[in-house]
Amino acid sequence: MSERPFLQIVKGDATPEEIAALIAVVSARAAGGAAAPPARRPSAWTDRSRLARRPLRPGPGAWRASALPG
Repeated sequence: MSERPFLQIVKGDATPEEIAALIAVVSARAAGGAAAPPARRPSAWTDRSRLARRPLRPGPGAWRASALPG
């Protein structure tokens, strides 16, 4: 191993528990690797479900409502 310490506390008086917590966080961060970018929602323009037609409802004025955007 190398002669230089991996981690050195230069100021303050850390307890052994605080040092252990710091080492645990640094080790977990290093072992985790790069975090995946957050998932992006698809654009409404590319959403194919908007092409599906809504069910027709028969009744008075249904012919008029069938052509209106909803």
